[in-house]
Amino acid sequence: MKKILAITTIRSDYDLMSGLYKLLNQDPEINFQLLVAGAHLSRNYGHTVDLIKKDGFSILAEIENLIDSDSTKSRLKTASILLQNSIDVVDNFSPDLILYAGDREDVLIGGMLSTYLQIPSIHFFGGDHEKDGHADTVVRHATSKLSTAHIVSIEEHRKRLIKMGEAASRVFVTGSIALDKFIQHKPLNWEELKLNFPTAKNLKDYALVIYHPVDDEKLVADQYFQNILEELKSRNIPAIVSYPNTDPGNFKIIEKIKEYESDSNFWFYKNLNRDLFLSVFKMSKFIIGNSSAGIMEAASIPISAINVGLRQRGRLAGANVIFCDSDRKSISDAINESLTPSFLEKVKNLSNIYGDGKSCEKAYQIIKKTDFNKMRLKMEDPLDVT
Repeated sequence: MKKILAITTIRSDYDLMSGLYKLLNQDPEINFQLLVAGAHLSRNYGHTVDLIKKDGFSILAEIENLIDSDSTKSRLKTASILLQNSIDVVDNFSPDLILYAGDREDVLIGGMLSTYLQIPSIHFFGGDHEKDGHADTVVRHATSKLSTAHIVSIEEHRKRLIKMGEAASRVFVTGSIALDKFIQHKPLNWEELKLNFPTAKNLKDYALVIYHPVDDEKLVADQYFQNILEELKSRNIPAIVSYPNTDPGNFKIIEKIKEYESDSNFWFYKNLNRDLFLSVFKMSKFIIGNSSAGIMEAASIPISAINVGLRQRGRLAGANVIFCDSDRKSISDAINESLTPSFLEKVKNLSNIYGDGKSCEKAYQIIKKTDFNKMRLKMEDPLDVT
């Protein structure tokens, strides 16, 4: 029986991967386990390990490693604790394959475990690139170099990995596996959805706001976040607003949330069950902030996505995405554009460039049929890779 271990540390990476996890977990020839750590185990971020357990996955270990701080050092300390506490766990389980996704500090740990414990690995969502100066982009690329193979969303990502010296035989294009569950999900209707909203909130025709701090904006991220809220408020557009992730700068955003949480036009949430979140997303007027969901998933609804500030800049995006600066006027102009009949007509006829909702099965078949142990040793000279 093949043993496969997946590493997950935050709700976002779990949501991206859970469709594939389900296929692997259902396979009688695979012993599929999860190593759960980070924000999943924090009450401040919704204790989302409970959702993993509810989904019925086996958890090999829960590693409490999150340094819940707002400093630039906290992510590095968080990663070091994960490394220290996962080495023996992973070595003792001795999986045939390790899976990890994305660009946060935990994927570097996955790559290091793979390299030094001599276990084949697959990095998901590599080859992407953002021109925002955030650590995530270089972490993503560094992890790709530590990984045995790559399952990527689009051809551009494959080409970038090859440019980085990865052999073409190591890179598999499936479309984004994150889109499968998103596209297949049937949202609640409005009458069902509004029963989940606080009765004191006025949320008719709401926008969805998801905004996270980035390195170069962390000192002013709270002001940029406030600019979004104030612009929506001035237009009398209600909003359902996510709490930020754990990146430095999040404490100041949370302070802003506390200033606005009594406003009847804003509902702030830390965590929603998946069915409710996807329904909230799909029923929203538009999404605004800087979440990758605006780049990846919004086009599958389809709705307009307004990306504010540096985060996500440089990523391939569909015609539904408007990139704008973080000042009030730029945000205002972007909202105006997103509501024009011509833009809405363009969005209505959009196809998602990142996939068609049939990618998990492709990734599953690649994992089933490929002997990753044969390609574990990376002996290619980047000068010879074309």
